[in-house]
Amino acid sequence: MPTANALRLQIERTLESRFPAALTPAPQTVRETAPVGIATIDSLLSGGLPIGAISEITGPSTSGRTSLALSFMAQRTSEGKVCAWVDASDSLDPQSAAASGVSLRQLLWVRCANAAARTKEKPWSRLDQAMRATDLLLQAGGFAAIVLDLGDIPEESGRRIPLATWYRFRQAADQSRSSLLVVGKAAYAQSSADVALECSPLQAGDTGQTVLDSRAFDVQLKRQRAASAITPIRKPPASTWTALSAWGAQTKSRGGL
Repeated sequence: MPTANALRLQIERTLESRFPAALTPAPQTVRETAPVGIATIDSLLSGGLPIGAISEITGPSTSGRTSLALSFMAQRTSEGKVCAWVDASDSLDPQSAAASGVSLRQLLWVRCANAAARTKEKPWSRLDQAMRATDLLLQAGGFAAIVLDLGDIPEESGRRIPLATWYRFRQAADQSRSSLLVVGKAAYAQSSADVALECSPLQAGDTGQTVLDSRAFDVQLKRQRAASAITPIRKPPASTWTALSAWGAQTKSRGGL
């Protein structure tokens, strides 16, 4: 009886003309990364988020997921890169984005709204609009980073997004050299994402008045498929970081409330 190795070689030789190395695992790739702008997170990721791939940031509301995405966009736009924010729930606050360092001149804000009153045809849901807009932006190219903000979309709706859609997004991101950052309550892209981060809140600080001064967050690295081009993958399983509240920063400069 032939051994398992002999059977494998026989199958590979049979299929090599149609499917070269069909049963050979793909080698680990090395991707270029872009820094998030938070030292502890960049250390956790061995450099930053991958370029030309999908990354996911998940967590409940007030878990730091949006602050993390804004920090990444601030880094990209400060370099003169053109970026896009696909806002499925039309919930982005431009003032908070600007206070986080995002250059609004370099940011395309795609606001998805309820189209029921605007057309007599079957209206698109906000999720449909967001997915179609993201597809168009990826295919068009020219965007260094695209945030697909599904943070306020019900989790059950996000889980209904076909895996084929995420696979198409992954291919388009790779071809356009764009970092697609998906923000949501759960991991929707699954295996199509190269990096998956899970956020959770820890505590809030205050100034002794009525203004939040900062918030501390816990971030766990759930997946990192490719090695970093900067350093090998040797990292702790989790990291914490503290974000200064944009509202707190503004009021402190005015001497408080």
